[in-house]
Amino acid sequence: MKIYVTGLGVVSGIGLGVAENIASLRKHQHGMRKVTLFPTELDVPVSEVKYSNEELKRLLSLDIQKTFSRTALLGMLAAREAVDDARLDLNTLRVGLISSTSVGGMDLSEHFYNAFKKDNRKRRLREVISHDCGASTEMIADYLKVNDFVTTISTACSSAANAIMLGARMIRNDQLDAAIVGGTDALCKFTLNGFNSLMILDKEHCRPFDASRAGLNLGEGAGYIVLQSEKLLRKEPYCLLSGYSNVNEAFHQTGSSPEGNGPFWSMTEAIAKSEILPEKIDYINVHGTGTLSNDLSEGLAIRRIFGDKIPPFSSVKAFIGHTLGASEGIEAVYSVLSVYHGFIYPNLNFKEPIEENMLMPETSFREGLPIRNVLSNSFGFGGNDSSILFSTLKEK
Repeated sequence: MKIYVTGLGVVSGIGLGVAENIASLRKHQHGMRKVTLFPTELDVPVSEVKYSNEELKRLLSLDIQKTFSRTALLGMLAAREAVDDARLDLNTLRVGLISSTSVGGMDLSEHFYNAFKKDNRKRRLREVISHDCGASTEMIADYLKVNDFVTTISTACSSAANAIMLGARMIRNDQLDAAIVGGTDALCKFTLNGFNSLMILDKEHCRPFDASRAGLNLGEGAGYIVLQSEKLLRKEPYCLLSGYSNVNEAFHQTGSSPEGNGPFWSMTEAIAKSEILPEKIDYINVHGTGTLSNDLSEGLAIRRIFGDKIPPFSSVKAFIGHTLGASEGIEAVYSVLSVYHGFIYPNLNFKEPIEENMLMPETSFREGLPIRNVLSNSFGFGGNDSSILFSTLKEK
């Protein structure tokens, strides 16, 4: 059974909706600036969605007085756009929501705790019950009125890719007619301080795949795609989901093996599942965090697979930051658009290649290219590594 992508929705630090995101990518316009969502002593750039929670509620026509985590609000916006784009009939189809996140409602938990420390009798418990990762998914499902199947995946930075895979498998096994799949994550103190404790935050604008890279910049946002089988399509699909793979090399709690075994296995298996020859891959949306170990290991894995015939590749994380559980949700949208419109995105801030792999990412926005197949990578803590392959509906 073929699995089609029929709907797209995205919110990030460079725009609300697909059109705004593509416009920013085309203009090389990134979303990095100082933290404004909460007080912090850390002076590092982040990519924030440029709307307050109250403004997001108004955009969603929600009651301003009701409590929603920022993670849920961002997810609602992106998922609604994807559903509308796909023209899903939620009344007649078996529709599932598989959403991923890393922080869940932790922004509300932090707000609760600050006041709880001063007086443990006066805080609102509704801010704590949203802490669980699944709470944001339930809020999104309630907003969309999806109830056939609802679940949450949290596997660090590969989460949204794994949500996409689960949706595809459920459609293939006739458990769903359509799946809204992707992820959402909001910035919070816990995330910022946690990555700072790992000493992998760059104090400057990050430089993926550059010899001078010094760490990542964090971001927030949400991205969802709609998957469907051919028999129930109501519009022309964007492309096929042709291959996917998840592996776990379990090399280290937070890093990949120096040889890039996990990335190598996930890319190799995704390509094999698609039954597409490696030389027919026209673009790779790399994980490309800007950290010393990730870019080196991912680059070595790419070199092991493609040899001297490296497809065009780039990382978009210098635009939107590393959005954790939302990462592949957002980047899946970009990858689908790459297949559909022939887009290649610029790898901002690149000057010199990494000596050990000498790979040269794309540095300009290109469009109208004959792109047939796009490989998109997402690699999480613990070596939980995933690769997704999107393919054109017809040979170009």
